[in-house]
Amino acid sequence: MSGRVHLVGAGPGDPGLLTLRAAELLRVADVLLYDALVEDAILALASPKCERIFVGKRRGAHAMPQDEIERLMIEKARAGQRVVRLKGGDPFVFGRGGEEAQALREAGVAFDVVPGISSAVAAPAYAGIPVTHRELAASFTVVTGHEDPAKTASALDWTKLADPKRTLVLLMATATLGEIAEQLIAHGLDAATPVAVVQDGTRPSQRTVSGTLSTIAAEVASANVGSPAVVVVGAVARLRDTLRWFDAGALFGKRVLITRAGHQSEGFARALLERGAEPISAPAIAIEPPDDPRAGDETLDDLESFRWIVFTSRNGVDAFFERLAARGADARAIGAALIAAIGERTAERLEHYGIRADLIPAMYVSERVADAVIARSNAGDRVLLYRASDARDALPRALEAARRHVTDVAAYKTVVAHDPDFAGKVERADVLTFTSASTVRGFVALLGSNDPVEAARGKCIACIGPITAEAAGAAGFHVDVVASVYTTAGILDALEAHFARR
Repeated sequence: MSGRVHLVGAGPGDPGLLTLRAAELLRVADVLLYDALVEDAILALASPKCERIFVGKRRGAHAMPQDEIERLMIEKARAGQRVVRLKGGDPFVFGRGGEEAQALREAGVAFDVVPGISSAVAAPAYAGIPVTHRELAASFTVVTGHEDPAKTASALDWTKLADPKRTLVLLMATATLGEIAEQLIAHGLDAATPVAVVQDGTRPSQRTVSGTLSTIAAEVASANVGSPAVVVVGAVARLRDTLRWFDAGALFGKRVLITRAGHQSEGFARALLERGAEPISAPAIAIEPPDDPRAGDETLDDLESFRWIVFTSRNGVDAFFERLAARGADARAIGAALIAAIGERTAERLEHYGIRADLIPAMYVSERVADAVIARSNAGDRVLLYRASDARDALPRALEAARRHVTDVAAYKTVVAHDPDFAGKVERADVLTFTSASTVRGFVALLGSNDPVEAARGKCIACIGPITAEAAGAAGFHVDVVASVYTTAGILDALEAHFARR
């Protein structure tokens, strides 16, 4: 039985630049052979059952020789497995993908190629540098600054490369940048030609050093620029001053700890990346079924007797419809009951199940939910709360005080997550975010013998709203940012405003 090898480009670094075809193949791969520059968020797309093999190469440190990589691909494919050979950038742009394709063809192994966005164009673009421009450069040339060491002489034609009317893009060139600049000047390019070097292009760690051919080597050495880096030579490099966009935001480069449950952090992480921040996933809590998941089933048999059903989280919504499904029922079981959602995200989750919320309070806190339900109901009406077992009692107390009959069902429970590297993630972060009081408690518990207040010292602490901020303050933290809109988008806006002021 023959398998197949997919030579796949992972793009330049930003997970959002991965192609749809590449993501599709990652999800069905049996074996994944991946390079050093592939982001964890991209690797995470592969199935947990997928065999992951690191074959990355960095200057002077190769995890596996090239011939061994090729032998392994062939062996796995001949065993009938679907192999994804995942390479940074594009597999056919200085990625030795051509050599690997030749080895596969010679071995009679089926393969295909999935192009990726090359750092040759992506890194300059994220630095605000177009590689072509009608007035400045009608063409661009991409060359390597690290040729095959077995060659006795360079294959680069410096006379043609030293062309002031085109853009020159060099990959893997930081170690030889001084010699390259000398060659270009010697072959006629003006020593004052603008040059930009973009390190970690498209990532939150991106930085750009600018200079001229005569100064750039010293500038790069002074700034301690490392790899991976892309060198842009030509008049277009000057446009960075006016076209800079990715690394200009207030959150750019900030390392932001996400403490909410792992299955809920993906959208938050993506939004951080879009604003140039680096998300650090460190769930402080996990969501589990309640101690007795069937305890509320009698309530589900009697849904039509309730005037209102209130949801205070997306987790509660999911738990409700999972229990209905387990009983062979669906949204029709709700009958004429009115539905309240604590906020927009909870309402969106209800819509996923075909239910439109009748009530969303202006402020996303339990007290305002209670006020709104009381305003639209009568004494004696039955109200079902489907929420966390450890939720605050403010909502049922307010409803009961207004003589509503409350049934409070434990839909799920929040527990402290397990993460042996939690303290290390906290240490790396510049910003700590808390999206509930339970994430504050989980943060404190996960640090164990470490002093949580000391671990947070010097870091910006941001909370989703006043209730969470109150819990953080009670734990001894100094809260710097409290969102005025109680959503993760609200936290991002508040953080951006905070750092913009600073």
